[in-house]
Amino acid sequence: MIVIPAIDLKEGKCVRLEQGLMDKDTVFSDNPGAQAREWENQGAELLHIVDLDGAFAGQPKNRAAIEAILKAISIPAQLGGGIRDIATIEAYLSLGLSRVIIGTAAQRNPELVREACAKYPGRIVVGIDAKNGMVAVQGWAELTDITAVELAHKFEDFGVAALIYTDIARDGMLQGPNLEATRALAESVSIPVIASGGVSTLKDIENLMAIESYGISGVITGKAVYTGAIRLNEAIALTKGQTLKC
Repeated sequence: MIVIPAIDLKEGKCVRLEQGLMDKDTVFSDNPGAQAREWENQGAELLHIVDLDGAFAGQPKNRAAIEAILKAISIPAQLGGGIRDIATIEAYLSLGLSRVIIGTAAQRNPELVREACAKYPGRIVVGIDAKNGMVAVQGWAELTDITAVELAHKFEDFGVAALIYTDIARDGMLQGPNLEATRALAESVSIPVIASGGVSTLKDIENLMAIESYGISGVITGKAVYTGAIRLNEAIALTKGQTLKC
């Protein structure tokens, strides 16, 4: 299991939201490239980027910041937010992103996922965001009538590289991940699952490591590493069974 630091972009700045609410944001950096480089310097093996403005608008909105991030790092990066068609996927992958994340469009148009996986094998991730077990789309502003597990099953044979499961109620709240729901989703499919939302302590990382065998391949952390509640290098060392030297 790997630890993946997140950079959420709003108006070109690195922010964190509470429960996905755009009016409850905290700005942590106005230099996304420098922030990305810092996470790489602390040992990150993969960077998670979200275009928050794009998620709400349904189209890319932070290209300059994304380009700055990609120029600043040498590690792979994945990005989601506002990806609704093949043209956008192609454009992002051509920038140098390793993987793209399809969220809202995956729920509304599963065939897009199938087509993208066929054209770009190993580079398509599906984001499943849920509140009380029900999938939310359009920047989490709209709740659907399909469960996270039901949606995940649709992609079982598509060739999706991973599923990112986010519990909206816990995102940005530092209350710990929803272990039960994450495990249930991972158990229900053969696709690797990346946990997201609520990670606030090294103990949370340990708890996820305890259910790693069910198919948990990674964990995304945002607010906790920005505030210092978790030191990214310590979290990475933990997952590798290492002890940092003081």
